[in-house]
Amino acid sequence: MISRILTQKIKDDLRLKKAVIILGARQVGKTTLLNELINEIQNVKIINGDEPDSNEQLTNLTSTRLKALFGNATAIIIDEAQLIPDIGISLKRITDYIKNVQLFVSGSSSIELANSINEPLTGRKLEYKLFPISFAEMVKTTNLQEEKRLLPHRLVFGYYPEIVTSPGDEIKLLKNLSGSYLYKDILSFGIIKKPAILEKLLKALALQIGSEVSYNELGQMVGADKETVERYINLLEKVFIIFQLNALSRNERNEIKKGKKIYFCDNGIRNALVGNFQQFELRTDQGMLWENFIISERIKMLNYNDFYGNYYFWRTTKQQEIDFIEEKDGVYSAFEFKMNPKKKGRFSRSFTEAYPIGEMKTITPENTEEFLLD
Repeated sequence: MISRILTQKIKDDLRLKKAVIILGARQVGKTTLLNELINEIQNVKIINGDEPDSNEQLTNLTSTRLKALFGNATAIIIDEAQLIPDIGISLKRITDYIKNVQLFVSGSSSIELANSINEPLTGRKLEYKLFPISFAEMVKTTNLQEEKRLLPHRLVFGYYPEIVTSPGDEIKLLKNLSGSYLYKDILSFGIIKKPAILEKLLKALALQIGSEVSYNELGQMVGADKETVERYINLLEKVFIIFQLNALSRNERNEIKKGKKIYFCDNGIRNALVGNFQQFELRTDQGMLWENFIISERIKMLNYNDFYGNYYFWRTTKQQEIDFIEEKDGVYSAFEFKMNPKKKGRFSRSFTEAYPIGEMKTITPENTEEFLLD
């Protein structure tokens, strides 16, 4: 059993008597986490939005039906809540009419779910984001030495729970996972009119990790206009397949002001999309995989540790660049990522003179733990 960091975090927060909302991509372990949370709770009522009959139970709820459905429950789980119409109103009624009940809600899309619940549950909920398994979680499960030894494997196959726990079957499982199942919510909501363009766009993004993206150029590559590309990218972010990194700029001379980089939440999904599971040591995209891995893992760690700040990349028109920057309380920490431990990142004087600096560090496979462990 791989212990998830959020399990204890959520258990500690139950004393606040708020609805617990867990967001994350499909298959990252939300249902397993929910089962852990209710392991010692009696009288739990579970509703799965993926099942039509369960779905109907929460549609057009009256207070009388609510009490009949949940009357004796001490905890209520609503899984895949984004598939239930008007879920926000139903959740509000549960919190209004069923007293002393702990409500747990999970969803694999922040498109419908966030829009539906934000206003009805204002002040009544705590939100958590669950990612694929993290480097830190695997270190706690095995040990640091073992996980560092497995880094080349993780850089190719990623950290989805089913992948980590099924050695030997990674390729078959990733091909299945990276199909339409991963973005099922976008397709089911009818937001995407041309699924073929979505698939072309995903592949194009997978080949541009670490580079600034141009919506115009992407549009030309996939046969769509700039607005469609931007809308599809925002939707892919809301179902937790990709995330965006914005350029840092304080209007200093020569800084790129509106640039964006796009990364995948998991290396295995990225490699499945481009159809390349070649051994890491033989690959020509090692630097790209390392950058995607180390940034996505850092963002997991920051989220799990309640990081209230921002992160960026930095680049100038003279091609000076810093891979990753964290800003908190007006102080900036800069990081460069290198596969070769002998190479040291160069931090531009233009940057150090323009920004108050906390730390500057080069991260390689040798000192990964300095960046990814608490």
